[in-house]
Amino acid sequence: MAAPVVVVVGSCVTDLVSLTTRLPKAGETVLGQKFFIGFGGKGANQCVQSARLGAKTSLICKVGNDSFGNDYVENLKKNGVSTAFVGQTTEAATGTASIIVNSEGQNVIVIVPGANLLLNSEDLKRASDVICKAKVVVCQLEISPAVSLEALKMARASGVKTLFNPAPALADLDPQFYTHSDVFCCNETEAEILTGIPVGNLEDAGKVGRMLLERGCKLVVVTLGAEGCVMISVEEPIPKHVPAGKVRAVDTTRNSTMGSCRARLFRWWLGTEPIPQGAASLPRSLEEQRPSSSLAHAAGTGEGRRDVLEPRALGLWAAEGWPCRVSSGGSWRQFCGSTRLLPGLLSQATHGGNGQEV
Repeated sequence: MAAPVVVVVGSCVTDLVSLTTRLPKAGETVLGQKFFIGFGGKGANQCVQSARLGAKTSLICKVGNDSFGNDYVENLKKNGVSTAFVGQTTEAATGTASIIVNSEGQNVIVIVPGANLLLNSEDLKRASDVICKAKVVVCQLEISPAVSLEALKMARASGVKTLFNPAPALADLDPQFYTHSDVFCCNETEAEILTGIPVGNLEDAGKVGRMLLERGCKLVVVTLGAEGCVMISVEEPIPKHVPAGKVRAVDTTRNSTMGSCRARLFRWWLGTEPIPQGAASLPRSLEEQRPSSSLAHAAGTGEGRRDVLEPRALGLWAAEGWPCRVSSGGSWRQFCGSTRLLPGLLSQATHGGNGQEV
């Protein structure tokens, strides 16, 4: 069997979401209107997105030996992701995110990493063959940073391209992450945390890119929401702005952008595909690119929309006046990050859920 082209080392999180008219006060019980269970986690989202875009993909992660973990493994299989190195443990529960969203889009969230933090060096050693034979290895920071760094080092030692998404960002990020990342992809918020430079325009993004190159990165992508992104590399040290085309938003999850990024950016890197240029490679409606399974989607115009800060659930879209629903028999998942559309890298909806309507 051919080795996976994309190997993701990252997190799996089960989302438990309740929609209610208002958030409860301390010690108070309130009635909710809807409840959803979905599949989340940056690593899993990005991995599924890569698979949906046609890349042979494998996920290295850890879930609990519980019903959430069992469901997660099955969901990955349904999405064509290899689960050979999805470990299950009795020492911790599957990671969860408990989310309450009120009618105004305000939310409270409790994330319990659980089994995600038990992914360790031994797990990477067992998966060393697929890591070292991949075309690209991708990591984030929702598992132990030391494990992510070790995975990047293993890949680089074997000549495998690496893509690192420093999310959630750490101000004291280990400097080795920069030197072991072929592609370093961050958004404006993460860029500011890492460099101290607020990113308010293209010039700021270029400054961030140059600083990250100085720290050892080979290629830096700073995503800018509706403004597209700025790219800068050692080979091309002049920042390049790649604008984003206007689309009708279906799902703004940045994890989908990252999954698209690894599936297509590395085809470009390996010389099998030209780098996409703005609207020319984007469909008029992302709804046109919906995978075969039904997906959570917002039926609004949304053209040129800049940002929806931390849109953690469909309730935030509804609160903004955007009609929202989960397709009949389809799926739902939280929108776990602000709008970040890498130009030409299709931001399809993420995976999972129970198909109820909002």
